[in-house]
Amino acid sequence: MTPPPSGPLARLGQSPPLLALLGAALLWAAWPVHPVPLTLLLFVGFVPYLRLEQVLTAQGARRGRVFVFTYLFLVLWNAFTTWWVSYSTLGGGIAAVVLNAALMCLPLMAFRRTKQRFGTKIGYLSLPIYWIAFEQLHLHWDLSWPWLTLGNGFASATGWVQWYEYTGFLGGSLWVWGVNVLVFRALFGAAGVAARPALARRWGVAALAVALPIAFSLGISSAFQEKGPAAEVVVIQPNIDPYDAKFPGTPHFIPFNEQLTRLIARTEAAITPATRLVLWPETALDETYFEASFNATPQAGRIRQELLARHPGLSLMTGITSVSTYPDEAHAAPTARHRDDLGYYDVFNTAAYFPNASAPVQFYHKSKLVPGVEKIPPALSSVLKNIDLGGVVGSYGSQDERTVFPPTATAPALRLAPLICYESIYGDFVAAYVRNGATLLGLITNDGWWSDSPGYRQHLAYGALRCIETRRDLARSANTGISAFIDQRGVISHRTGWWVGAASRATVHLNTEETFYVRHGELIGRGAQVLAVLGIIGLVLTPFIRKR
Repeated sequence: MTPPPSGPLARLGQSPPLLALLGAALLWAAWPVHPVPLTLLLFVGFVPYLRLEQVLTAQGARRGRVFVFTYLFLVLWNAFTTWWVSYSTLGGGIAAVVLNAALMCLPLMAFRRTKQRFGTKIGYLSLPIYWIAFEQLHLHWDLSWPWLTLGNGFASATGWVQWYEYTGFLGGSLWVWGVNVLVFRALFGAAGVAARPALARRWGVAALAVALPIAFSLGISSAFQEKGPAAEVVVIQPNIDPYDAKFPGTPHFIPFNEQLTRLIARTEAAITPATRLVLWPETALDETYFEASFNATPQAGRIRQELLARHPGLSLMTGITSVSTYPDEAHAAPTARHRDDLGYYDVFNTAAYFPNASAPVQFYHKSKLVPGVEKIPPALSSVLKNIDLGGVVGSYGSQDERTVFPPTATAPALRLAPLICYESIYGDFVAAYVRNGATLLGLITNDGWWSDSPGYRQHLAYGALRCIETRRDLARSANTGISAFIDQRGVISHRTGWWVGAASRATVHLNTEETFYVRHGELIGRGAQVLAVLGIIGLVLTPFIRKR
C-alpha cells in the first residue's frame, strides 16, 4: 500500500508524472547559469525522484513502469538544461538528450535493484556509488557527454566548492547525492513517513551536510592567495559568425586572408611591450594545413612578419585545422582516412603555437572529441554515418598525451596547456596538463555554434571549476561567446560581450604547485567504480548463494 500523505509534498508525491516533472524543473533551475541562490536546489532536486521510486515500489510496480518514469524524469532534465545543443545540429541535440537520459537510467535502476535485494539502508548507500561510478565512466568512454556531471552544477557558486582542489568535481556529485538522500529521509523516512522522534535529528544532519562544506570552502577562499610569477596575456575575440561568414559556402563568407588581417589588426591594438602571450580562438585559421609544411605557408609567414617579428618576446597560440599523413596503412591511426592522392591521413582540430618569430610551430591535437560530431564510436559508425549530426563525416584524429607548450626566454615560467573547446569540462583531463608541468590553462573555443543560449555561458562557468581543481589561471579566447580570464579561485574577469569583436588584456599568475587533486586524480570516481562492481557482483551472486 502507498503510504498516506503527510504534507503537501507527500500528497503531490502520489503522482509519478508530476514528481518527474518537479525533479527535472528543480535540477534545471539549480543549474548554471541561474542565480547563485538557486544552486541550493541541487540539494533537493533528486528528492522528487526518490519519492517517485518509493511510491511505485509501495504500489508493487513492475520494473518497466519504474523505468518509464525514471526515464521521463531524466529526459526532461536533459531537455530543459541542454536543449541549446540543437542550435548547432538538431540531430545532435536530440541524440544528446535522448541517449544521455537513457544512460543515466542505469545507475538509478541498479540502485532500485540493490534496495530490493539488500534493503533500504544498503540501497540508499549504493545510490551515490552507482551514480558516481557512471559519471566516472562517462568521462572516459566513446559516448562521453559529461555536461551534466552533478559537480558541474556548482560552477556559478565557486565560493562553495573551493575544496575541489582536493576532491575534484566528483566530490560535488557526492555532496549532491548525500544531501538529497538525507533530505528525502527527513521528509519521508525510509519507509515512507518520517518517524517523529527522529525528525529534528534528520533535518539537523541534512542542514549540517550543506553548511559545513560551504563553511570549509569559505575558509579556504579567505586564506588563499594567487601563486606564481605574473605575465601579461591578451585574448582575441574576432566574432565571425560561423553560420554566416566564417567558412566557405556561408552566405557572407569572409576570405581567409581578410580574417587573418582582422586578427592581426585587433591583436596589434591590444598588446603592449609587456605582453608575453596572445590567444586566437579555435579554428581561427580554418584553411586545411598540412603540418609538415605549415611553417612555409603564407599565413604562418604573415603571423611571423607582421606580428611576432615586430614584438620580440611575444608568443601566439591559434586554432587551425590540420592534416598529418602516414607512410602506409600499417602506421595509420584507427581514425585515418584514405585518398589515392594523399594515402593515409588524419584531420585534426589543432592548436598551433608560435614560440616567437623564428622557432618552428608546435602542434597539439584536440583529444576529447564531441561524440557524433567529431568522433563516431566504432560500434555506432554504421548508424551515425547516415545521420546529419554536424561536423565532418568520420572521426577527427587525436593524441594520447597532454602536450604542454614550453617556456620561452622572455617568459621562463609560462608553460601553456592548450585546451580546445569541449576539453575544458573534463577535470582529470585538465589536471593531466598540470602534472605535465603546465602553469597556465589556455582555452580556445568557438561557442557561436550555440547561439545566444545558456550553452556558452555554462561552458565559461565550467572553466572556473578547472581553475579551482588545479589552482591555475585560465585565459579564454572565443571566436564569439565570451572571452575572459579566470583566476586560481575561479573568479571570472575581463569578460567580453556576446556577439561583439573584442580583445582583453590581463595579468595572470603562473603557479607551479600541484594540488592534491592534480597529484592523485579522480580518487572518488575510481573508488566508486570499484564499489559499484562489487555491488553488481553481489546482485548477481546472492541468488545462487541463497539457493545453496
